[in-house]
Amino acid sequence: MSCFIFAVAIISFFALAGCSTEKDAFLNRNFHALTAKDNILYNGKNALRNGSEGLITSYTDDFWEVLPVERMEVVEEKALSGGAGNSDFERAEEKAVKAIQKHGMNIRGRERNPQMDEAYMLLGKSRYYNQRFIPAMEAFNYVLNKYPDSDKYIQARVWREKTNIRMESEELALENLKNLLRSVEFKDQEYADACAIMAQAYINMQHRDSAIQRLKIAANLTKKNEERGRYYYIIGQLYNDLEVRDSANMAFNKVIALKRKSPRTYMINAELQKMRNTEVADGEEREEREERLAFLGKMERNRENRPFLDKIYHYISEFHLQSDSLRLAEEYLNKSLRANEGDGKLKAMCYEQLAEMNFDRNEYKNAGAYYDSTLTQLKDDRRKIRAIQKKRDNLEDVIRYEDIVQVNDSILHLAALPESERKAYFEDYIKKLKEEDEKQREAEERAAENGTFDPFETPGSTGQQNNEGGKFYFYNQVTLGHGKTTFRKIWGDRELKDNWRLADKSVVSRQETAEKPEDVVAVAPDQRYDVNFYLDRLPTDEVVLDSLKTERDFANYQLGLIYKEKFKEYPLAIDKLETVLASEPEEKLVLPSKYHLFRLYEQVGSDKMAEAKNDIIKNHPGSRYAEILENPEAILAGEADDPETYFNSLYKKFETQEYEAVLQETERYIKTHSGEEIIPRMEMLRATSLGRLYGLEPYKEALNNIALNYPNDDVGKKAQKKLEETASLESDTFDTEEAGRWKLVFPLPKSNIVEVRELMENVAFFSLKYPYYKNLKVSRDVYDTDTVFVVVHGLKNGKEAKAYRELVNTDEECVIDTENHLILSPDYRTVQVHKNFDAYKNKKTTREP
Repeated sequence: MSCFIFAVAIISFFALAGCSTEKDAFLNRNFHALTAKDNILYNGKNALRNGSEGLITSYTDDFWEVLPVERMEVVEEKALSGGAGNSDFERAEEKAVKAIQKHGMNIRGRERNPQMDEAYMLLGKSRYYNQRFIPAMEAFNYVLNKYPDSDKYIQARVWREKTNIRMESEELALENLKNLLRSVEFKDQEYADACAIMAQAYINMQHRDSAIQRLKIAANLTKKNEERGRYYYIIGQLYNDLEVRDSANMAFNKVIALKRKSPRTYMINAELQKMRNTEVADGEEREEREERLAFLGKMERNRENRPFLDKIYHYISEFHLQSDSLRLAEEYLNKSLRANEGDGKLKAMCYEQLAEMNFDRNEYKNAGAYYDSTLTQLKDDRRKIRAIQKKRDNLEDVIRYEDIVQVNDSILHLAALPESERKAYFEDYIKKLKEEDEKQREAEERAAENGTFDPFETPGSTGQQNNEGGKFYFYNQVTLGHGKTTFRKIWGDRELKDNWRLADKSVVSRQETAEKPEDVVAVAPDQRYDVNFYLDRLPTDEVVLDSLKTERDFANYQLGLIYKEKFKEYPLAIDKLETVLASEPEEKLVLPSKYHLFRLYEQVGSDKMAEAKNDIIKNHPGSRYAEILENPEAILAGEADDPETYFNSLYKKFETQEYEAVLQETERYIKTHSGEEIIPRMEMLRATSLGRLYGLEPYKEALNNIALNYPNDDVGKKAQKKLEETASLESDTFDTEEAGRWKLVFPLPKSNIVEVRELMENVAFFSLKYPYYKNLKVSRDVYDTDTVFVVVHGLKNGKEAKAYRELVNTDEECVIDTENHLILSPDYRTVQVHKNFDAYKNKKTTREP
């Protein structure tokens, strides 16, 4: 027992003696080195390894771009705000700091603990991975300055240059690494790491040839198959960028040869890239295509390739597209979308290709929907977003007008049928509706038996899952929201109670009813199968039917111009405009439709061109179009830069207040040039002239027409905004406050031009006579078609206004014997907006200062 106590005492003595970090003794050095290595640094390295493995597994490679050498996403905002906040790297940093603080033995300027270089390397790496690059640089520099003989010296140099590259100092990093490679003997893996880092710097600087050479060295020397596969794949990508397909395929072959030694994602993408690079030879086209199609089928059936089916399907679609198998190409694009598990770029590509296919088939509504889906997947590519948005905007009018044509045509067709045929039509529709409902009910029953019934699932959506928010229906907010909308669409607003299916769908809360559009008709389940329900809602009033026809004709006319001008789809444009003329449209559409058809016939070389020309000249003599066709050279010479020059000339008349002339000429131009690009601007000039001449109500009506007729044009949007702004002008009452600037108004007949001119000269002379009033301004403002105002502006207050008017009315030398009235500036605006000067004069006794 005494021996045991003695041994414990001896051990305790040596332990206490070795705890000091200030003694440079053998026992102290080894005690602190062993404690730091096997305890603190061991745990810190484990945390660093877990964190770095987590970075790799969570990182998603974008195979549509050149892969980065190192799988770590640097988010600039996180780097600037103090790091990414990864708990594993924070723990590793804490352990490194603890080892330095508790076991560092810096005695007389020299570190005696041989594990401290490991601690500082751990500190630098943890900060690097946590995206705190400047502190990481400090740690690596400390190792280089304090431990020049350390076995970690080369590693510290390499990591410092990695940090320089992350801080966008590629040239400095390359220079330092080149010097290092020339001066130090490396191990194979260290040399591979250094070359890989240099390759990343060259990639960042767009020096692809140099990057390829360094990656080849790194791929040959690295001991890690994952790195080798990645390096060869990047080499193939860089060769593709340089358009050296054979060399790229050699690199991809090396990736494929690694098979399971390297991650499968590299092999699959390498296979697909290799096939994209390999063109089918003309002489062996059929045999080669069959072999490739068989190989693709094998890839598709391989269970190991299930995570990559979206990319495989997309390439198969490209393969069929090259052979003009459009149906199969579209089918595989949809398969790719269904198999996609988060590759936004691939989704965007699929949606865009589907949009283009529908566009080429002239199915513009579907094309617009696919362009919308494309935009939802594009995030950072601003140039691409703008290009797609422009295409989508060009389809906006087409979709709107095609919908109008389709709906109105259907209504007019049904309204024109005999009653028996209308009834038969709806009976057939109800029959098909019942069959679809029965199929849906049977599918729901089967799904309920299998335990997969989703009460909110729309037909045709089976198999398409949204992984955001989990697979369980009520945990997925996106799917849940879609389900609620679908439920209301099918069943209406139902109260939560038993037998809810038997409730009356039309019964909704007062608040919900108030929020619903007036034209939305709630349909109860029993009404869906009632023929009379549909027949009763079919319009029969001739006024309504004429309105539908007019709207349809105008939509067809607009479509004809859009297909002609924007899309150059001349056969489609001809069909639309011929449809307009065949339907006996309003007179204003007849002549422009004929003229545009003549130009289209001329464009496609149709035999109808001469007939169309003769029709315009014979049946519309004296029109602008007839003049152009009879003497095109003279007309075009006389209207150089027309219609822009003509618009500018009208605008100058507007600025000189020739509102009546502007109204007459704009109305004429709009009637004879319907559908031209400048017409919305002409309409806005006309609306403003109406407001200046006739007041607020005609102005609002004209703005409303512009907003309705050109909702997607910039002028239409501007009209809608101005229409909303007119709400502040509705009041026609006059101010009760007398504070503010005043005007002196002289109303005169508009026809008496001489008197107006003389009055303006007299007022100007009067201001010169009295220097106090020299800053006053005089204007001639049109009030209406009969009256103009000569207005003196700039009277600062009521007292000054009254004194000025008294001088005007009593001055003997400069007699101005004309009726005049003082008016506050806000009241003058009200008078001009509402044209209620007579009302103001009746109240002016209470308004004068």
